[in-house]
Amino acid sequence: MDSTKIRAKLEDSKLGQRTTLFYKNYKRFLPVASFTAGFTWDSVTLTRIDLWSDNLILLAYITLLGGMLILVNFINDGVISKKWILNYQNWYPMGIQFFLGGLFSSYVVFYFKSAALTKNWLFLGFLIIILIGNEFIENRLTNLKLQFILYFLATFSFFIFFIPVLLKVMNTFVFILSGIISLGWVIGLLYFIINKSGKRTFDEFKKMTIIIISIFFLLNVLYFLNWIPPVPLSLKDAGIYHYVSRIEEGYQVIFEKGPWYHIWKSSDNDFHYHPGDTVYCYAAVFAPTELNKKIIHQWQIFDEQTDEWKTTDRLSYKISGGRDGGYRGYSYKKNMQNGEWRINVITKEGLLLGRISFDVLSGKDKTITFKNIIKQ
Repeated sequence: MDSTKIRAKLEDSKLGQRTTLFYKNYKRFLPVASFTAGFTWDSVTLTRIDLWSDNLILLAYITLLGGMLILVNFINDGVISKKWILNYQNWYPMGIQFFLGGLFSSYVVFYFKSAALTKNWLFLGFLIIILIGNEFIENRLTNLKLQFILYFLATFSFFIFFIPVLLKVMNTFVFILSGIISLGWVIGLLYFIINKSGKRTFDEFKKMTIIIISIFFLLNVLYFLNWIPPVPLSLKDAGIYHYVSRIEEGYQVIFEKGPWYHIWKSSDNDFHYHPGDTVYCYAAVFAPTELNKKIIHQWQIFDEQTDEWKTTDRLSYKISGGRDGGYRGYSYKKNMQNGEWRINVITKEGLLLGRISFDVLSGKDKTITFKNIIKQ
């Protein structure tokens, strides 16, 4: 039976009338309610990017979202005619909206932790736009093309951190593998929907597949341009100090004490340098449990003559994942020259985790009072 006729019959049923009336009366509030419900639920249930419970929740979201896409498209194409399913057909796009909101709000949280204040904030901004925009496109969520573009982005954004957590390996090959798994997952579901529908053609499947593959290649380009945050790694803490040492309680760091009103000062953004001093860079990098990774501190000074950053040193150490506050380590450098400096905390593949900027100033005529704290 044609789905339009089925809808008309349901309008006459008591349950259909109550559902339709409630939907019409409160429709304008539903986007906000959906956003709030998804984001609140996500905030309560998600804690760490490498916890199985959190990842299983997200995997369940992706699976249930796929089920909603099947349901909505089968209803639109007249494949489903069961009354008990069609009674609530107005609510199914809200289900798509809820799961998309839950997924992208999770990604905003996780990717925010991994995003350095550089180019990969653009990708995070893109996720935020999708998250907010999702709350106002309910009427368009019955469109197959939009559905599967958003579904691929949601699936891709999940698998590029879930697969490294699963394999306990993070490199370029694993990133590409994660993307291929996402591609197969989404295109397989698309084929199932179009193959089972009597109203859709294989030509439509080909066009949609081309769009999804194009997005896949674009995301890979963004990865190699360092525009995608290096999830599941994240820089938890970093700073420049006059001295760093490992002690029983943690790491002791020493820095210049600022004026009384600089209550937030916890490192040396301005390093007053005396000949013979050593500059220390401390960093704590979070990685999933049992994931081992080489971290590099790339020391750079700004060359005013060439108007470029010049790399002076690349100092590395290995981290072992699992610690909530991140694996702690440091590098140090002597024989510094005055000027504007920065240290890029990067992976072996060149993915940027974070950047610490500071100025080296002459400390010749300055009396310095030091403060020390212990990072646990």
